[in-house]
Amino acid sequence: MGTLWSQERSPEGELPNEWGRRWTVAGQVLMAVLIFGLLLGSSVLFVYIFGSCGPRPCETPVCLALLAHYLASGNTSVDPCTNFFTFACGNTKGTSNSFQTLAKENKNRLRRVLEAPDIWHPDSGEEKVFKFYSSCMNTSAIEAAGAGPLKHIIEELGGWRISGNWTSLDFNRTLRLLMSQYGYFPFFRAYLHPHPNSPHTPVIQIEQPEFDIPLKQEQEQKIYAQIVREYLAYLNRLGTLLGGDPVKVQQHASMSISITSRLFQFQRQAQGKLFQIVTIAQLQEMAPAIDWLSCLQAMFVPMSLSPSQPLVVHDLEYLKNMSQLVEEQLLTHRDFVQSHMIFGLVGTLSRALDSNFQEAHRELIQKLRQLTERPPMPTYPRWMKCVEETGTYFTPTLAALFVHEAFSRNTQSAAMELFSAIKDTLFSRLQRLPWMNEETRKEAQERFTQLQVKMGAPEWALKPELAKQEYSDIQLGPSFLQSFLSCGRSLRARIVRNLLHPFPHHRWHVFPWGVNAYYSISDHVVVIPAGLLQPPFFHPEYPRAVNFGAAGSIMAHELLHIFYQFLLPGGCPSCDTHALQRVVLCLENHYAAFPLPSGTSFNSSHTFLENAADIGGLAIALQAYSKRLLWHRGETTLPKLGLSPRQLFFRSYAQVLCRETGSQDSQDTHSPPTLRVHGPLSNTPAFARHFRCPHGTLMNPSIRCQLW
Repeated sequence: MGTLWSQERSPEGELPNEWGRRWTVAGQVLMAVLIFGLLLGSSVLFVYIFGSCGPRPCETPVCLALLAHYLASGNTSVDPCTNFFTFACGNTKGTSNSFQTLAKENKNRLRRVLEAPDIWHPDSGEEKVFKFYSSCMNTSAIEAAGAGPLKHIIEELGGWRISGNWTSLDFNRTLRLLMSQYGYFPFFRAYLHPHPNSPHTPVIQIEQPEFDIPLKQEQEQKIYAQIVREYLAYLNRLGTLLGGDPVKVQQHASMSISITSRLFQFQRQAQGKLFQIVTIAQLQEMAPAIDWLSCLQAMFVPMSLSPSQPLVVHDLEYLKNMSQLVEEQLLTHRDFVQSHMIFGLVGTLSRALDSNFQEAHRELIQKLRQLTERPPMPTYPRWMKCVEETGTYFTPTLAALFVHEAFSRNTQSAAMELFSAIKDTLFSRLQRLPWMNEETRKEAQERFTQLQVKMGAPEWALKPELAKQEYSDIQLGPSFLQSFLSCGRSLRARIVRNLLHPFPHHRWHVFPWGVNAYYSISDHVVVIPAGLLQPPFFHPEYPRAVNFGAAGSIMAHELLHIFYQFLLPGGCPSCDTHALQRVVLCLENHYAAFPLPSGTSFNSSHTFLENAADIGGLAIALQAYSKRLLWHRGETTLPKLGLSPRQLFFRSYAQVLCRETGSQDSQDTHSPPTLRVHGPLSNTPAFARHFRCPHGTLMNPSIRCQLW
């Protein structure tokens, strides 16, 4: 029975299996169709979403202008893996200086504003600004006046013997006028400055004068003699322009050079001496030729001085010797002393005189630079000189005009957003520095959170009513020289008043239209002027790669100045000094391995701190940019360059540092421009990855250093 049952059930039992096989095949087909549909839909969705997020060409006017700038400045025929500096900066016409180019463009903006018709209101602070600039540009009137305004000043000082009219006035009276009215210091310099020691309250400081002749102790006798001959020819030319008798001019010019040479010898003997604190009365005893109280009182009018007033004196021995020389000359050659002072005054005022005096001074400077093997001084158009003079004397008004013209609220907001991204990235990196222990890390973070940032222009510079008040003592005319002198007196009085009164904000060390950001140790503030946040360094419409690579790396560089002291020997006793020393040595070797253009040299130890800021600035800006790419879609790039966004980031970083690869100033704490580009980029693995640099090439070395 059991077997029969199984035989009878067998056909019925086969029916579900057959249907199962059929449904399995159909299910597989349906599943394949479904998967294919999902894949097709996903690919469409992927293209829709990520295609729209991919880099699109930025073709706005500002981007096309930037593209033209990049195309004109670079040399894409060079392999970026072997010489990225030339790839970014080395066009066929030579390398331009990015910062100088931007500074010139900022002055051009001010020029356009200052030459715009009828944009100022009568009896306003702006009125004097525009009239001064117009007077400076009126070369016809300056040429027509000739030496007349200057001769009038010389007559007020008592004249001089080379022109036949000379009145032997009191020496100290003449010295007071030269210092207070004309800002000229023939025998010493006096200025108000914070005390060298704490609490850094303002105090009058006395220093040696600045000489027009570039005299140096190590100069050969032959070069020294040539310098003296050129300067003698210049003084003879000045005397002739002022109507002096050629024989007398030659005699007085020679004596003036003799006095200068003696003063220089005193200065050289006193070099390296520390400053001393003395009272006016004590200085009067040690250097009696100068009536110190009356001269300093005339110079610092808002102050009330007395014989017990303390002074900071640099190189007291120089002042003693100078006083003795003046006394000797006044006893035997009083007229020569007078001529010496007037010669110096004329040289100081030459930039406010007609073309004869300006050309004489320019030729002297060029010849002296040639003799001392320095590059020729560049020539600037008249409008640029007038913009600079106007900016010096009317900073608040020009700051407001520049910000209104070139630093809109939109630009400021975008710049602050960029700065916040850089700042946040640096703060997070402090958590992971291997050479910092917890104590140092906490100190660094506290210092970082207390930092202030000033961006654009100072608060006080944007107040029109303040400008009108500050310019109230300026009298313009009748000649440009008189306007120039009145503005100078006003500025000097303004500086003294500002130093004497408490100031709630940081005093900016740069003009708002300037291009140099900086970190102030004393006020713990980073200053980023509006002039720096301009094309081609920054614009709200630029691809983010450009803004982060150019302006962002500069911001990060300045922020790292906060931690300089940690990198100095003994500056971070609680750090892992062995780990820090290893990375310091690594960086020095890293920079020393790069080839330099012929005639260029540098000391890696001397430039270490700036190298560290360059490398860290690039790393921080790159990380901040990469983080932005994760959170923001719609990245753009520049058309026709053939660069991905990250490649554009690196190109923009290098573009900022484009500069002539000529002789390096021995006092410059930065590396030569090629090293400022190659050093940080070759230390960044992402650069070699995105430019596909073969291992072992200049920009993809086998060893890298991680400081930040």
